Amino acid sequence: MSRLGNLGARLYRGEVGYDFIRNRKIWYGVSILITITAIIGVAVGGLRMGIEFKGGAVFTTDTKAQISTAQATDVATEASGHMAIVQELGNGGLRIQITEVDTAKANEIKETLSDELGIPANDINADLVGPSWGEQIANKAWTGLGVFMILVVIYLAIAFEWRMAVAALIALIHDITITVGVYALVGFEVTPGTVIGLLTILGYSLYDTVVVFDSLKEGQKDITKQTRYTYSEIANRSINSTLVRSINTTVVALLPVAGLLFIGGGVLGAGMLNDISLSLFVGLAAGAYSSIFIATPLVADLKERDPQMKALKKRVLAKRAAAAAKGESPDDGPEDRRDDAETAGTAIGRPRSHRTPGKR
Repeated sequence: MSRLGNLGARLYRGEVGYDFIRNRKIWYGVSILITITAIIGVAVGGLRMGIEFKGGAVFTTDTKAQISTAQATDVATEASGHMAIVQELGNGGLRIQITEVDTAKANEIKETLSDELGIPANDINADLVGPSWGEQIANKAWTGLGVFMILVVIYLAIAFEWRMAVAALIALIHDITITVGVYALVGFEVTPGTVIGLLTILGYSLYDTVVVFDSLKEGQKDITKQTRYTYSEIANRSINSTLVRSINTTVVALLPVAGLLFIGGGVLGAGMLNDISLSLFVGLAAGAYSSIFIATPLVADLKERDPQMKALKKRVLAKRAAAAAKGESPDDGPEDRRDDAETAGTAIGRPRSHRTPGKR
């Protein structure tokens, strides 16, 4: 068995583990710092909205231009009065994108580009995009996001409980905020592909969170009938038991996205791939982080306020203190150890043992 596989098995059995819940304030602090940075980035720099949202013109040429991409950018920017985005196409032609340009201005820019690029005007295709189309996309995206959030909360509240629904919602907002903030900080363009990427990562982030919640739901069965673990400790065992699975699925998902972002968009210069790949890359990483370090610790915080969980914690701590004073194990005896072992086994996903009715 590989080292990672052996570690995963030991985590699953509860033999080793990291105390995520006890150190949750550290992770809360890290998330708050990252979130504040993202919000400042959006507030100060703003988002660089694509032509689909702001409207404008896209000029494409099938003939290789006589000047470089940088020179074409300067020419198009000077001719339009707006910042132009120029990309080289596979056939050697250029794609020139200029926002906030009307029909009359587009014709002027086309003539200027024809003269400066050394390409006949008939060989330059001009497509105009109205801002109303982008506004419709944005409104529909926000509507879809709102409906998605509401359905998620309702489903999780029914399938699990309201505390898990609240924690999952906070984790989703956390992931969206960080992804949008990264776009503002790096200056990547926001296009419909970006919106698609954002909606995609929400589903992935939710899946990763539900995996941990399912383990926690199984682990908290009959939790008040034992005195070995507090709710936070069972929550921590649930995170550890699914940790390797979360890491594996995240790495496998990130590898192809990283290929699109760093090789396709960076090395090969296919800038249009950056629209969706950056949102996917940042969102997948943030989703894996939030499911482990944010969502489940939040559930533990909310659950520990419940009177039953407070009483359980007191009993567990009192039992440990009494055992420590006597120099004994917290387990009172064989029967107590058997009960606690069954609960511990449930906490990490192992099936509970069956008892003969009427017997201990």
